[in-house]
Order: sequence, then C-alpha cells, then structure tokens
Amino acid sequence: MNANNNEASAFHGEGRLKGCSSDEEPGAKAVILSQVETPVQIVSNRNADFIHRYFPLATNEQWNDWKWQLRNAITTLEDLRKIMPLTEKEIMAIKHLKGRLPLRITPYFASLIHNTKPGNPLRRIVIPVVEELIQLPVEKPDPLHEEAYSPVKGIVHRYPDRVLFTVTQVCSAYCRYCTRSHSVGKLDKLGKNDFEKAFDYIRNHTEIRDVLVSGGDPLTMSDEMLDYILKNIRNIPHVEIIRIGTRVPVVLPQRITDKLIATMRKYHPLYISLHFSHPDEITDECAQACNKLADGGFPLGSQTVLLKGINDNVEIMKKLFHKLLMIRVRPYYLYQCDLIPGSGHFRTSIRKGLEIIKGLRGYTSGYAIPQFVVDAPGGGGKIPLLPDYVVAHTKEKIVLRNYKGMICEYPEI
Repeated sequence: MNANNNEASAFHGEGRLKGCSSDEEPGAKAVILSQVETPVQIVSNRNADFIHRYFPLATNEQWNDWKWQLRNAITTLEDLRKIMPLTEKEIMAIKHLKGRLPLRITPYFASLIHNTKPGNPLRRIVIPVVEELIQLPVEKPDPLHEEAYSPVKGIVHRYPDRVLFTVTQVCSAYCRYCTRSHSVGKLDKLGKNDFEKAFDYIRNHTEIRDVLVSGGDPLTMSDEMLDYILKNIRNIPHVEIIRIGTRVPVVLPQRITDKLIATMRKYHPLYISLHFSHPDEITDECAQACNKLADGGFPLGSQTVLLKGINDNVEIMKKLFHKLLMIRVRPYYLYQCDLIPGSGHFRTSIRKGLEIIKGLRGYTSGYAIPQFVVDAPGGGGKIPLLPDYVVAHTKEKIVLRNYKGMICEYPEI
C-alpha cells in the first residue's frame, strides 16, 4: 500500500494526485479531495483559446484552481496526442517510460507548448525524446550520492550546517533533466512516522541552522501539510532559516494563492528558491505569482540548469536574467547539468558555462549574474567556477584581466 494513504488519513484528509503516467508514481489512481481555492488570476487570450479548444467544459474558475490543474494534468501519450502532434522520437520515448521519470504536464504549461515545433525549448523541457533512453557510462541514477548522505528517510545531510529535506516525490510537471529522476515520481511520500523521525534528526543535530524543504515539489502539497512541516521545523530553536525549493510559479502559477501566502508568512525568515530555464517561461501568470510571493516578504532566487539547445548562449541567458529581475527574482545559481541517466543530449561542456558567465560579466548588472556551479559527482557538493581573471599572483601584487581584456594590477600589501 502506498505510504501516501497514511499521510492522507493522518494529515487533514489530503488525498493523492490524479493524473499519473505510471502506477509507480505517488498519486496514481486517486483524486484530490478538493475545495476550490481560486485566487484572483488572469486568463490570457492564449489560455482562453486553449481552454475553449481542449477543455471546453472548464470554467475560468476551474482553470485558475490549482487542484483542477493537477487533476487534469497530461500524463499519457493519448492525452498529449489530443492537444498536439508528436514526433516519432517523442512517441517512442513516451512508450518506454515505465520505470523512468513519468510524464506530467499541467494544462497551464501545455498551453505554452501545444502549438510549438519539436525543437522548442519549453517543449523539450517536459516532453521526452528517445535520446533520454540512452545512458552513458558516466551517468548514474544518483550522481550526487544523496542516498549515501541520508541518515533518515527524507533527510540529506551533506553540508555541516544545513540539510535537504525531501518532503514529497511529486511534482506538478516533470522536467526531463531532473536531478532526482531516480526517485521523483516513483517513491512513496513520507508518512507521519517518517516526518517525525526527520524532525527528530534536525532537532538532535544542533549544528543545523538551515533547512531546505524540497522534493519533488513541496508546493504540490496541501496548505495544511505545508503548515505542519514548516511549523515543526520553525519550532526547532537552532534552525535559523527555512528555504523552499519549487518550480510551481513556472508550471502551476495558480497554486500561489492568498491562503498559501498566509500559511508560509507565519514562518519567516523563509526563502524561496525557484527554477527557471528559459525567458519564455516568464508569462503574465508567472510574473503575477512571483510578485505575490515577493509581496509576501519572501526573498526569491532562481536556479537555472545550463541546457544544450535551450539556454546555452549569452543572449538567451541575459534575457532570462533580466526578465527575472523585473519580476523580483534574483538569479542565484547557474548549474552544470548533472550526470543523470539520459541527460547527454542536454549537457554542455563546462567551458560553455564559463563562456556565458564571461559574456555577462561587465555587460549587465551584477544582480543579473548568477554563480556558475558544478554539483560534483559522488557527493562533492557545489563547486563555484569563474573565468580565469587572474593573470599572475605574487607576494607583491596580483595581476588581473577585466571583462574587456584590460590588464590591471593590485598591490598585495
């Protein structure tokens, strides 16, 4: 029996998600016990046309209900074919997803890709292709060795003063390059006993001052479950800050409701790490969700994965980072794509990432330049990388090259 049943009965009757591409995925064959929680949201002309064509019985209120979006997520080849023509590569990949990262696309995000060509960046992010089925020797199911650093279920303790707390394995949409593709969409959620053991671990390790609540995506959970998790963490005296990692404002902006904001505001200081990949993800709906979060007092940072053919050039990255700043999101990390199985068609060279950082430095605001990092295979953690600005370094001076190539000296006295 899926552990989610325990969670559903223990925590405010929260049900599992309907709309799963595999029986292995948490939430398969179940329905959310919904109470319509509709924020004041826009329905763009794009959405109105999409709704009329593919969800003719849906009202604007239903479209803006995040639970409706999850219940009606596209999770099968048949569903996807109803809204867009697919290539043979896409069809073959979707037919071979058993045991792999499932397919799930919210109707909202489907409205962004349904009339796109196969090479469209947003389409490539959520629709698998056959290259995903190819595993190179350097690729591993858990390249960051998170399981080796997991003392109790749900906790990853790699760094001295902080832990990762994976509270769910469910996302509202599955990105094909997901670092946790080995577990997301496949493993059970935590039950009440698992949560209590995780809280006890944090409570018993007084060196932990920072807890990153991630998954999956924590914002696919009910407000009541989030309140339960955040309250228990905040009640631990030595925990200074809480972070939430989410992609919801990008793929499910309807989730950012007034009730959610009110729930999370009780647990400041609370930071939110978002995940953006391309400037076309920043729609009016996404911008509204991010501004609502910022108005709630949550510092927002973006983590972007460097992806071949999607965002691997200076101009696309600059456009993305400028648009992020306009919606009050600070570009935080630029990640080298992790060595997960089937990611070869997404990965660039390290040199490409350094080239992008060099192309940004000096040509745009410092706020618009993230830190380029490699999350080292084998659990080595995040290692920052910079272009080579140091020409020479002696006891007397350091010789530096600026963004224009000008040589400058600074005395070491």
